[in-house]
Amino acid sequence: MLKIGVIGAGHLGKIHIKCIRESEHFHFEGFFDTDTPVAEAFARQESIRLFESAEALIEACDVVDIVTPTLSHHYYACKALRMSRHVFIEKPLATTVEEARQIMFLAEEAGKKVQVGHVERFNPAFVAAQPYLKNPMFVETHRLAQFNPRGTDVSVVLDLMIHDIDIVLKSVGSAVRKISASGVSVVSDTPDIANARIEFDNGCVANLTSSRLSMKNMRKTRFFQRDAYISVDFLEKEAEIIRLEPLQGEADPLALTIDLGPEKGKKEIFLEKPEIVPINAIKTELESFADAIAKNRQPVVSASDGLQAMDVAYRIIEKMSNAPHLLS
Repeated sequence: MLKIGVIGAGHLGKIHIKCIRESEHFHFEGFFDTDTPVAEAFARQESIRLFESAEALIEACDVVDIVTPTLSHHYYACKALRMSRHVFIEKPLATTVEEARQIMFLAEEAGKKVQVGHVERFNPAFVAAQPYLKNPMFVETHRLAQFNPRGTDVSVVLDLMIHDIDIVLKSVGSAVRKISASGVSVVSDTPDIANARIEFDNGCVANLTSSRLSMKNMRKTRFFQRDAYISVDFLEKEAEIIRLEPLQGEADPLALTIDLGPEKGKKEIFLEKPEIVPINAIKTELESFADAIAKNRQPVVSASDGLQAMDVAYRIIEKMSNAPHLLS
């Protein structure tokens, strides 16, 4: 059983700690947090060990789970990798692309595994929809959130949109050819609302919108491909598939059909809602990392995946900084 410790016991860190303590894949050693009074109170409340330093925690563990603000991801990841520990690190991988590359280099040098917490890869709605995704050619995403001061230390692109960037890159599987983007800062010092258009070498186009100033939460992605439309609601954990298939024989009077003309003929419309198997996505992603370590295979969301998402995110941010702003 892998010995694991958590660095960072904020809102998300506490969730990670709970999931780890419930898992049969890990032995939870304890946690470290720089907010000593709050950390001490949490340790007493949960009867768990609070380490006096990050170094002491890393020394005691096989795996380090970094759930701190983005600005310190690189610092703790490098420290853990230099001490030859496996690292699970919340998204985004780091603050800059160069920091992300250094984490990758250190992981390769140490021969240790790094997994990035792009938890939407484990969302049961996306898992259910994946078998239907075959060469999508247009993707539209909306990730809207009500305002929360937590996360405003970085652009909405790194805070929210990066989830969808990772999903799109995974689903399209083609190199990025061109990016256009615009963003607006409303209440923080970095963009709070952003829109990006990503064009891929295979002809696919993805249109991504993210906002942390919405009146309601929304996390939806729509994929359009030849003879199919796939909708994934990451928030409600629902997926819907609409497929067109050539009509075989006479149409059922109750069937939905569409006539595409003499050349393409009639096609039958199939509406499906794949079964969603409820899972705890955070617990599942952590356990998948334990499995990757045990079986010495590539993590589901590797450091390379995290770097690619960050690279696209920063290209979007660069395009936004060069675009005219309506607000400042």
